[in-house]
Amino acid sequence: MAGSEVKADLWIKEYITPWDVYEHGITKILAYQKTPYQEMYIVETGAYGKALVLDGKWQSCTGDEFLYHEPLVQPALICHQAPKSALVLGGGEGATLREILRWKTIERVMMVDIDGEVVQACKTHLGEMHQNAFDDPRVELVIGDALNVLDTTQEKWDIVISDLSDPIEEGPSFQLFTQEYFQQIQSILAPGGYLVVQAGPTSPAELKLHARLVKTLRTVFPHVASYCSAVPTYSVAWGFALCSTEPIDTRPDPDAIDRLLAEKTTGGLRFLDGITYLGLLQTPGHVRRAIAETSKIYTLKEPPKFFGKGIANA
Repeated sequence: MAGSEVKADLWIKEYITPWDVYEHGITKILAYQKTPYQEMYIVETGAYGKALVLDGKWQSCTGDEFLYHEPLVQPALICHQAPKSALVLGGGEGATLREILRWKTIERVMMVDIDGEVVQACKTHLGEMHQNAFDDPRVELVIGDALNVLDTTQEKWDIVISDLSDPIEEGPSFQLFTQEYFQQIQSILAPGGYLVVQAGPTSPAELKLHARLVKTLRTVFPHVASYCSAVPTYSVAWGFALCSTEPIDTRPDPDAIDRLLAEKTTGGLRFLDGITYLGLLQTPGHVRRAIAETSKIYTLKEPPKFFGKGIANA
């Protein structure tokens, strides 16, 4: 192409739809492994720093992960205002832990990830993301199946964050986006607790998954708020669902949110403040309509199937 200069010889090609791909230029492979659960790359990119890629799907990278992890975590903790305990399902990079640990009120966090080899690689190579969160004495790391933990835990949690990889058919999270799974989570939430689910893309071509997840969650929780954040390396805005038995204030006072964050958090947020939080909770019209129009509920008999894997090629 005239006027362009291509600076990468290795590319990770991620399939977005059957007609669209996003190619990330890679300057260095830091780690590669086929674990018992998935294929993992940790790579250096030309534009966005280090990245974690699982089964060919972009997970997060140091250059823009705050645009994913802050929206994933902070709304639930803001709604609660004084959370003491949190359960993270997934979250291999440790950035979800990092965001929870900003809160001075937090006393205990359990993180459950099925793939210990991915977690260890992230500990080694992605310190910019986890910022030593795994070493915090408030954290308990469990390598295991999220469903087994949900079956056996006797604890009640103020916050549950479902930060699982996308439900591609070959992946380890295939059945963890279902009504039965969400019912189990609801049963372990403390009174006044909140669940957040990473809930897929919200672009028009890919919106069915998000709309159906929100509709499924609304069969379990009386209050579910859909919201999204633009993450450049995903190529699309990414959706989340905030759920509770408590009403969710989607028109908060930005000044009150700023005061709450100044009083109860440390470390400095890059994306979220009172004004951003207010805007975040205003669900776009095309998303609201898609949720209203869908009738599909995801169950263990009919779980979701996320499109596509990616490939790495020179």
